[in-house]
Amino acid sequence: LAGPSYTVRSLCAVGRGEDGGAILRQVSKNRPADMFPTALTQLARANPFSAPLFSLQKVEEPQTQTPVPNRRLAAAAVAEGDSCEFGSQKYLILCGFGGILSCGTTHTAVVPLDLVKCRMQVDPAKYKSIFNGFSVTIKEDGMRGLAKGWAPTFFGYSMQGLCKFGFYEVFKILYGDLLGEENAYMWRTSLYLAASASAEFFADIALAPMEACKVRIQTQPGYANTLRECAPKMYGEEGLWASFTVVLSEVLESLACEISLPALPRILSTLNLNRETAGFYKGVVPLWMRQIPYTMMKFACFERTVELLYKFVVPKPRSECSKSEQLVVTFVAGYIAGVFCAIVSHPADSVVSVLNKEKGSTAAQVLKRLGPKGVWKGLVARIIMIGTLTALQWFIYDSVKVYFRLPRPPPPEMPESLKKKLGLTE
Repeated sequence: LAGPSYTVRSLCAVGRGEDGGAILRQVSKNRPADMFPTALTQLARANPFSAPLFSLQKVEEPQTQTPVPNRRLAAAAVAEGDSCEFGSQKYLILCGFGGILSCGTTHTAVVPLDLVKCRMQVDPAKYKSIFNGFSVTIKEDGMRGLAKGWAPTFFGYSMQGLCKFGFYEVFKILYGDLLGEENAYMWRTSLYLAASASAEFFADIALAPMEACKVRIQTQPGYANTLRECAPKMYGEEGLWASFTVVLSEVLESLACEISLPALPRILSTLNLNRETAGFYKGVVPLWMRQIPYTMMKFACFERTVELLYKFVVPKPRSECSKSEQLVVTFVAGYIAGVFCAIVSHPADSVVSVLNKEKGSTAAQVLKRLGPKGVWKGLVARIIMIGTLTALQWFIYDSVKVYFRLPRPPPPEMPESLKKKLGLTE
């Protein structure tokens, strides 16, 4: 039953009221007799399914569709209006780029205020207040003197922003997946704190060399005026990696206060030989002390403030707000978070400023010398600087997401499964 003008199709003879044997006999009149021996015809009539299963009819062959070029498998997961999937490689790369713009540009813009703040911390007798610090600096160095340290600030905080915002998104997704949807919602503040602390740990390693150059340029007149002068000079005098002996020394010193080890004095005396060669990473531990609490407050406070603003202050849901209205909420939440950031991180910031100016000092020694009141010098300047800085950083970062059409999830809502468990739904 084969031929160019025939193909096989299903037929139920009983349902259509046709005689299967009659169909076969009709076909056999037009085909050679040897094609249908008697035995084959009898078998067809005695079909156990009561009817022949197939008949012949010419049909058109279905045309195969050509594949769509450059189609991506993840396209179905991309929401309408977004340029990529949330958590994808493109998303994380662009978040890192947003961090570079937000941190590098804003920190560079407030270099004059940062310079006066640092000088108030290391020499409070000479620089008594913000306005006095600006006045003295302009008299001694001119207006150009207020821009000292802009290059290490720009490059250092650009690298820090890349790691801070990029790794924050990575760790937030990673820890959220580990916790699961319900636990991630219930423990979301702890999730923000853990993700931001993990990100800042790596961000400070990227920042430390440029931060050391910046403080040295700003607080040691005559040492160097530019990054090109300062970096080679510091590397020649103090090296790059010797700071890890200082880190280990400080850890062992803290242990010495708690336990008694016979070999500890000998170890400490060996490590003390390298205190003069602390290099670019001399302030990495105080930097962690300053930046990790700062970043934890920056991200956790911002996330929760945004959530509360949309819940209690903004008169309409976020989905009904325009992009510009959403960015205003971002700026306000960023400034509120920045005020708390400045207060939490200021004591460690004072220690870092003094530590990078002086050779042969440890964080514990500087902290003891400054005392409880000394570590709060320059707090007002830092609140103004960090509040504005944090607000602008979040505004720029969110603007980058808007420009590149990145996914911007709304404030978290309780999962339906958790609502059912808590009896909040019928």
